[in-house]
Amino acid sequence: MVATMELPRVEPAGPDAGRKDQGTTPAAPAPARPRLALLDGLRLLAALAVVLFHWTAWHHGHWGRHGETAVEAWPWLSQFSAVGALGVQLFFVISGFVILLSSFGKSPARFIGSRVGRLYPAYWVAVLATSALTFVLWPGLGSERTPGDIPANLTMFQGGLGVGHIDGVYWTLWVEMKFYLWILAFTLIGMTVRRVLVFALTWPLLGNALFFILQSSGQPVAWVEHVFFPQYSALFAGGMALFLLFRFGHTPLRWAALAVNVAIGSLWSARVQQPETVELTGYDYSFWLFVGITAGLFALVAVMVLTPLAAVRVPGMTLAGQLTYPVYLIHQLWGWWLIMLLSPHLPRELVLALSLAAVLAVAWTVHRWVERPLGPRLQRAVTAGVGKLDFLASSR
Repeated sequence: MVATMELPRVEPAGPDAGRKDQGTTPAAPAPARPRLALLDGLRLLAALAVVLFHWTAWHHGHWGRHGETAVEAWPWLSQFSAVGALGVQLFFVISGFVILLSSFGKSPARFIGSRVGRLYPAYWVAVLATSALTFVLWPGLGSERTPGDIPANLTMFQGGLGVGHIDGVYWTLWVEMKFYLWILAFTLIGMTVRRVLVFALTWPLLGNALFFILQSSGQPVAWVEHVFFPQYSALFAGGMALFLLFRFGHTPLRWAALAVNVAIGSLWSARVQQPETVELTGYDYSFWLFVGITAGLFALVAVMVLTPLAAVRVPGMTLAGQLTYPVYLIHQLWGWWLIMLLSPHLPRELVLALSLAAVLAVAWTVHRWVERPLGPRLQRAVTAGVGKLDFLASSR
């Protein structure tokens, strides 16, 4: 799942920020400053890496007249796009950073309103459109799904309800949603620098300790995966540590929190992605290649937010960030459908270019005519509605 925040206008920490006593007092809103443009561009690049993974490396057989697999159609490109699934890991790191960037100092009602307004309009359109594709235009594509799965999918909580995803890429949304629930808890008890730092260190460590202790003793680990999701928690927590360094300055403990999470997140990513890459693409890359790539993704985000590159302004990057979420939501099944229709008649390079152009055009349309008009209205309505609940309105 993409990091779905609009990057707020923020001021990075000054040289004395790390020496201030910020342990118990929530931060005041930051002064206005242009958004982190390169991070917006990086989000779209992460989405495009996932797109190429699903279109040119995944084992679907929609290329050409005879149903060639993606690897057969793209023997050279697939060697690189096979690791594009790690774009999801990059999304999670960025999400850990930008969710804190935008939620620090917000009330629970404002946080809930911002998440609902940002996530749901485009998602509802994607679910309904993909349902039409799956059950009407291309029946049999999702033979394991039924129209009865649509209502649960519209909630975005289908992962916790035991209902299948209308589109397989939605699995990341449930992971993101669980992370948001942790952040909501912070807004309820009060978000401080010290609490965030302690959480960023202990959440992945505790989750991993519980997971491996229970697993080694033959005990059920499903509840640990639901609550702590140790496979991905260090990615979010590493992004949180980067936020602390960016916003409040450099201290040894904050760098230690980042280092711990880079190590845990990189090892877990390799543990998950190395066998999945073999299964889904046939490429058997080294475990340590995935460790190195994931660590490099952390480093890439760090360079973009902790160095002078944070001040670089590139035209078009705001739009790139805005297109990332709808691109991710619609690219997989609609992309396969376009490939299936076009590839028997056109050169595969042209099919790839046309499919990508179509997805970007639809993403822009969804952003312009769905997200922009409906998102702010939904955000205000939800914020006002939730704000009437005393226990949320009064919690900071």
